[in-house]
Order: sequence, then C-alpha cells, then structure tokens
Amino acid sequence: MTAVRRRRFDVAVTGLGLITPAGTGVKANVARIWDGRSTASRSPGLEGMAVDFSCRVEDFDPAAELGRRTALRMDRVSQLGVTAARLAVSDAGLDPQVWDGARVAVVIGTSFGGSASFEREHETYLSSGPTVVSPQLMVTAPVNMTAGHIAMDCQALGPNQVVSTACASGTTAIGIGRMLLEAGLCDVVLAGGSEAALTRTGMASLHKMGALSRRAEDPAAASRPFDAHRDGFVAGEGAGVLVLERVADAHARGARVRARISGFGASADGFHASAPHPTGDGAERAMRAALADACLDPAEVAHVNAHGTSTPKNDVTEAAVIRRVIGDHPLVTSTKGAIGHLIGAAGAVEAAYTVLAVEQGSVPPTANLERVDPQVEIDVVAGAPRTATIGAALSNSFGFGGQNAAVVVTAA
Repeated sequence: MTAVRRRRFDVAVTGLGLITPAGTGVKANVARIWDGRSTASRSPGLEGMAVDFSCRVEDFDPAAELGRRTALRMDRVSQLGVTAARLAVSDAGLDPQVWDGARVAVVIGTSFGGSASFEREHETYLSSGPTVVSPQLMVTAPVNMTAGHIAMDCQALGPNQVVSTACASGTTAIGIGRMLLEAGLCDVVLAGGSEAALTRTGMASLHKMGALSRRAEDPAAASRPFDAHRDGFVAGEGAGVLVLERVADAHARGARVRARISGFGASADGFHASAPHPTGDGAERAMRAALADACLDPAEVAHVNAHGTSTPKNDVTEAAVIRRVIGDHPLVTSTKGAIGHLIGAAGAVEAAYTVLAVEQGSVPPTANLERVDPQVEIDVVAGAPRTATIGAALSNSFGFGGQNAAVVVTAA
C-alpha cells in the first residue's frame, strides 16, 4: 500500500555537476544531449573483444583536475565522482572553505565501485605474485571510497553514505539525500552517482548474458531506446552530482534554484536477477509511490526521462507501465541513446537532465530512434528537442536484482 503525504516536501536543486561521455559541465552536456548525438565508439581497452565499443568520458586528465598525487590515490570512479562534486558545488555558488562542513552530507550511488583497480591488481597478483600487489587496493576498490574522497576534497563532514541498487543507485542516492534534509540531519547534500566499470571482465560478462548491443559494425547507432531494431545497451561511464538544499535555505542565501525534487519512490520486483518483471509490477509501484510522495496526480506529469536501456524486454515493459500509470500524454525520452548506460551513475545523470528539461522547458530527443517499436504506445521524443511547459517530470531507474527507483522533479 502506498503511503500518501498530506503535505509535499520539496528540496531545491541548486547545483549540477556532470562529467559524462557528452562532456564536462552542464553546458557541454546540454549541447550534446539536446542535439541527440551518440557518443558511442570503439574503446582502446576493449580491442579484440566481441563488443569492443562503449561510451567513455574523453579528454579527462585526472592529474590536471585533481593533482597528480591525489589522483593516484583514487580509482577512476572516484576521480570522476570528485570532479562532478566540485562542479556541482561551484554551480551552486557554495564555498567549502567557509561552509559548516558538519552540516554537509554526501550520498553517492555506484554499482561496481573501483572495479578497474581490483581487476588491474588481480592481474598483477596472477602474473607476479602477492608481494607486488599494491597496498592502495584496499582504499581504491571499495565502493565506499568515492563518497569518502568527496568528503575529504570538499570538507563535507556530515552523514556520508554510498548506496548500491545497481542501475537505480544514483536515483536512490537522490531520494536518500532528500530524506536527510527532511529529517534535519544536514543542511546541504551532495547526492548523485559515479561509475567507471568498462573493464574487459565486466564487458565480457555483460556480453555473455546478452545485455549488450552487438552492433559492432556501427557503434554510434547501437544504443537506440524504444526503436524497433534495438538489440541491447551500450555500456558507459561517468558521474553526476546534484546539490540539494531545503528551499527556504536556498532562498535565504539568494541561490538560483534550477528545479525541485518533490517525490521519491522505490520498490523491488522480487522476480529475477536481471530480467524485468513481465508486467512491470515493481516499476509501477516505484512510480506510483514517487507521485504519491509528491502529492501529484499523473495528469500533472508532462515529461518522463525513461530508464530506456535499449534492451528488447525493458523498453516494452517500461513503456507499458508509463502508459498505465501516467497515460500517453507525457513527452518521453531516454538519454541513454546518446551516452549509453552509465549503470550506477545513470539515475543521477538522468535526474540532472530531467532538472534541465524542466528548467529549460525543453525535452531532448532519444538518439538513434528511427522507428518506434509498435508495442511502445507512448510519445517518445525523437529527431529534435520538443518545447513544452513542464511543471512536473518523472525520472525512472530500474536495476538488476529488481531494484527500482523514481524521482519527481518539479519547476522552481
């Protein structure tokens, strides 16, 4: 049974930090995402594999961004996460040098953590023995370290948490961040997700389970959510961080409020390790819970940023749930067509894109969508952005293990 609020609790989104295959910073991401251009290409580290392409963060120099010594102490997942947090804090007009760090929380979602570090050191162990394995492994590979590094870098000394709900991790982090603010446990939250798991072992496993697109002859066209000829997702990496504050606090300091997070819902399918529930039961409960939490009628939702992975089962199931819960009126998009599937970071980055869509009154197109699957009976934006007044929007995330999350974004 879905609990119903009597009064909505909004939190202000005052800062966005994005470092994705579409670029670094809000401006670069808007340019690429709203243009509907794919970022998928062949990956230097995947040569010789059946799936040798992905969506990567290009032109990222961690030593230049973070300092050489600091960067060496981090896995790439933390390098991306810290960079995104810095961008978000700057975008919010906040200064870690003067804020009360004990009142600043960090909640970061990730699925794999520092898997690249673990894989590298495991190879070292197998080739050269245990005496050569780096002692740094235990402070680079664990999933908690991205949140820990953000705390150290930004002097965010309040509650510090990592959530791992697979592909719903970033969305779950935002929901938990909102809860911390409502409970009065902090005044500012850096909430989001980071992922950098484009390793040969991980990619081999995803390929073997049939999750990845096999369109090797044309990687740029491989991720095609809701398209009749989709055959799997394209794996990606990146990070997204949102600065969340209570609305009154944001107004009191004269901050720009990009949009508001007004509802959160979560659920479990309890069905299958990797396949969605056939009827989308868990996804439906998460979406309905988010709308109830925001005290919204489905008719008020003008836009949905879909999970839209480009897999045959997920897209049809999600489309049916969107139509059943909200109707066929919202403008739907999946930004995975452009940047691929960022796994644990996907929900945070997509929530940021939803914030921008609400703020700008414009829904980005779904890249590579040429012919909508006949079973997809919703209005999926394709070809070019669609202008609209968006008072409320929903961002969906559904993960392996049947873990689902949704957040409601409303206009400032």
